[in-house]
Amino acid sequence: MSEPSAATPGGDETTDSDAADARSDPSAHTDVRWLRLRVAWRLLVVTWRFLPLVLTYARDKRRFLLFGSGRSVTPDQQVARAQRLLDTLVALGPTFIKVGQILSTRPDVLPGPYIAVLTRLQDRVPPADWAAVQPILEAELGPVDEAFDEFDTEPISGASLGQVYTARVEGERVAVKVLRPNIRRRVEADLRVIDALTPLLVRGAEPGQAFTLENLADEFAATIREEMDYRHEARMLQTVRENFADEPKIRVPRAIDSHSSDRVITMEYVDGTKITDTETLDAKGIDREQLVVRLEEAYIEMVLEHGLFHADPHPGNLAVQDDGTIVFYDFGITGQISPGLQEEIFEFYVAIARNDIDGLIDAFVGMGALDPTADRRLMREMFELVLESFRGRDVDQYRVQQLVADFQKELYEFPLRLPQELALIVRVTTVLEGVCRTLDPEFDLIALITDYVREEGYAQQGVEQAFGQAREELEALTRALVTTGPTLERVLESADRDDLRVQTAIRDESDVFDQLAKQVVLGFTFVGSVLAALVLFLGGDRPEAGVAVGGAALSLGLVYWSLREQSGIRAKPQFTRQSLRQREQQRTEEDASGYAQAYGEVGDEDGR
Repeated sequence: MSEPSAATPGGDETTDSDAADARSDPSAHTDVRWLRLRVAWRLLVVTWRFLPLVLTYARDKRRFLLFGSGRSVTPDQQVARAQRLLDTLVALGPTFIKVGQILSTRPDVLPGPYIAVLTRLQDRVPPADWAAVQPILEAELGPVDEAFDEFDTEPISGASLGQVYTARVEGERVAVKVLRPNIRRRVEADLRVIDALTPLLVRGAEPGQAFTLENLADEFAATIREEMDYRHEARMLQTVRENFADEPKIRVPRAIDSHSSDRVITMEYVDGTKITDTETLDAKGIDREQLVVRLEEAYIEMVLEHGLFHADPHPGNLAVQDDGTIVFYDFGITGQISPGLQEEIFEFYVAIARNDIDGLIDAFVGMGALDPTADRRLMREMFELVLESFRGRDVDQYRVQQLVADFQKELYEFPLRLPQELALIVRVTTVLEGVCRTLDPEFDLIALITDYVREEGYAQQGVEQAFGQAREELEALTRALVTTGPTLERVLESADRDDLRVQTAIRDESDVFDQLAKQVVLGFTFVGSVLAALVLFLGGDRPEAGVAVGGAALSLGLVYWSLREQSGIRAKPQFTRQSLRQREQQRTEEDASGYAQAYGEVGDEDGR
């Protein structure tokens, strides 16, 4: 993990390289010393808090820590331990609450019972006193009375990193989010503790999880630093707002740059009903089924078209206006999707639309989310179950329990390796599923994805896919022509086993190797002509495609004519099955004759 930076009491960050100036700057010296003391103290506190859980896990592997067999852990015991882990994370404060929230979206790190418990972890802590928040706000924007027409000092919401107030700027009602006092310094100290403990966790983890844990620590540090940078949030908010400029039913608040900084973000206040308040939505006559479709379509558009998406869609960050417009709040956590991953996700959607389970597995492997050596049979059953659930169908709970148990075991042997951007998508999908089921218990996500794929030209893609399959078959034929020689050589080499030696005497009477070389060249010419004809035909160049087809037909005719000619290869095999039997019979007769002759000679000697 890269070395985190310290923060000055005023909030401006300083790196460790600045520590060299501490002797000339007393405040910097005090800050560095505070950070070191904080890290040392937190290291003791975190170690003490986690020690019981670590000892329990160690005893699961070795009953008596240094020796003994492992212990089996029941699902009920896992749930109890997960609850202890949740309580520990809450007690350790904001940074570790965020750690728990990240872990709740990572089935490649923790077993299922832990994931289920940690999803209940709420990013809610008691609000900080206004007396502690006011100096931060005034250090960024100046005196509150001068910067704002009105300011309500009672927060309307609070989280572990910041809290939100309402105010007025030039008569407009606004929402003001302020970073919590000293939160950056506390988080940086905790990140150093996590950085120090990560190697120990990696050493004690299962082999397949070590890689994931190392990457997860780095990803977490980058994510939480972004969430504490309100200038970054303002940029993301503005970008998403511009992306939905032509969508009248999607609303993203406007950031007010004149009253924003890296520790304060001010945006227009957009009121609305909490998206899971179904009673109020029904009272206002809002169609919940259409609302779900609009929400899911917005996220599909963000992921597959914009490449930037709102990554924290819990009900507190989604609201609905009286006309059914969806309002997105809080862009502290956003995800960005590379074009390559967008294509893989679309292929994943195509596989869903075609109900192609093997295609789903291939898409997961292509996205780097699934180990290629995983048990495809088990993965196929799991994906079938997930698709049934997404279709809103009831599934056999006993089958679910058995499959989850098998899947968790498989997950540790061949773990999912979720890149950060894909992990955010998994998180978004999971949270959205809960929101959508609340609004419409009969919601069918598969049908929505199928409609989207068809609208994006899935039919045309099906035609191109047919040509693509033909092209792949021709490419396979080409590879076969190239690899036949080495393969034949390996077969001949492997025939030399024990006392059975296959020998072949080859006489080239008619320059047969030259003929073979010509046939190979003609074969390549035929394959190349067919591929060229397909490409030209799809590109609309019909005359050129016809010429290529003629070339392919001519090449094929020459290949056929050359194959009809008498081959000059003459082979006289030393051993065949028939000759082997004849030799074995002849050997037996010779042995019998020898024994008889020997027996006769012995008899003559005895007779003398």
